[in-house]
Amino acid sequence: MVDADRLEKLKQLQKLGINPYPGKAFTRTNLAKEVQDGFAKLENKKVSMAGRIMSMREHGKLTFADLEDSSGKIQLWLAEDSMGKNYDLLKFIERGDFMGIHGTVTKTKRGEVSIKVEKAELLAKALRHLPTEWFGLKDVEERYRQRYVDLIVNKGVRDIFLKRAEIIREIRKFLDERGFIEVETPVLQELYGGAAAKPFKTYINDLKTDAYLRISDELHLKRLIAGGFEKVYEISKDFRNESIDTSHNPEFTQIEFYEAYADYEKLMEMTEEMLSRVVRKVNGSLKVKFGGVTLDFTAPLPRVKFRDIVLKETGIDINKQDTEAKLKKAIKAKKLKLDLKGVIGYGAIADKLYKEYVRPKLISPTFLIDYPTEMIPLAKRKDDDPTKIATVQLLANGFEILKAYNELNDPIDQKKRLEEQVELGKKGSEEANPMDEDFVRALEYGMPPTSGWGVGIDRLTAILTDQQSIKEVILFPMMRPQVDSEKKEMKKKK
Repeated sequence: MVDADRLEKLKQLQKLGINPYPGKAFTRTNLAKEVQDGFAKLENKKVSMAGRIMSMREHGKLTFADLEDSSGKIQLWLAEDSMGKNYDLLKFIERGDFMGIHGTVTKTKRGEVSIKVEKAELLAKALRHLPTEWFGLKDVEERYRQRYVDLIVNKGVRDIFLKRAEIIREIRKFLDERGFIEVETPVLQELYGGAAAKPFKTYINDLKTDAYLRISDELHLKRLIAGGFEKVYEISKDFRNESIDTSHNPEFTQIEFYEAYADYEKLMEMTEEMLSRVVRKVNGSLKVKFGGVTLDFTAPLPRVKFRDIVLKETGIDINKQDTEAKLKKAIKAKKLKLDLKGVIGYGAIADKLYKEYVRPKLISPTFLIDYPTEMIPLAKRKDDDPTKIATVQLLANGFEILKAYNELNDPIDQKKRLEEQVELGKKGSEEANPMDEDFVRALEYGMPPTSGWGVGIDRLTAILTDQQSIKEVILFPMMRPQVDSEKKEMKKKK
């Protein structure tokens, strides 16, 4: 709650003619880390700095305070003999307030790099107490709900998000260097598609029509390939109305790219090259510690066929159990515990089987290749085995990090497979793709052989920062609605 004492100090400041929230810009000459690292050159130099006060230690007419900015902390040496009447301002300054200072770079008798302040300015008054360093903001849900406080008091949290930004920056740089064009495609779509997922539905009043938040940007990016762009990518927010857990959030970030005249073999090589660069940049090594295991991203990464690993882990040969009825019968015969309620179609059942019994076993970074055709209706069949698609997923410690495949550019086959999806929808599948006549029309105009690739930024960041939940790497993850404790108190009083 808002602190009454702080509120009183705010009023006193206003009576003294001091604006607790001044509108004029404060010009900084240096950040804390620059002063700490460059003390030898800056000693006895005048500087102007600004940041949040994280602690104050009074010793009569002498006060020491820690000022924190985006780069780190610096000690302030505030004394009445150097500040004059301006020293009285400290009566109104508390932990959490933002302050600007002008002073001289020096060291204390104990050898601590400090700024001997000559003038201080209040830049913003905090009306709530920050959690203490010892008791902190420990409750996980509160940390996510009040990320702004989490970032202030929990060391290391900001570093996670700085690394996330670095991951995105390095992937973007990698693609830009190879001639890819960054584009933007619709988030609100008349039809959803590009993945097996339940969408969020909304309504556009002016057009009097239903619309969906995209589950993927795949179909629009492939329209651009058909239109003449040969290399495109998008950093996108996608939305899926599914379970919320340690590896899923309804709103998530992906980077997808599509390259004409490439195939999934080339994309696996590109993935190895890209990850080597990103992992080494962020982690300092290709060996990453995650969840008590060490994941080695050194190329070449092993490749395992979907059929082979399912056979190994479950004893079911999908080459023989090639229909929905046969697969269900085999699962029952093997006495495998699998909840198939609402799971409709061969591809969905195969996916459920894999996720339950295979995916958790894939610990080392591994390319899982050549899925059954029914699992991805937008992927091209393999020339040597039309029952499989030229597709690959990268997995590490049971996390699906990225997916790539040869894009289906045969409009006749594509229409047929989307029609099969429509039939699955009629049977009750909430994840089936709808028929997209416009996308088929784009293919009918001709799309060159193309391969596409997508990586989940949240999951990749979680792995590279050793976080067991993607909520730790999403600044504001989706949370269950909570009644504010202050509102509860108000209702009680009424």
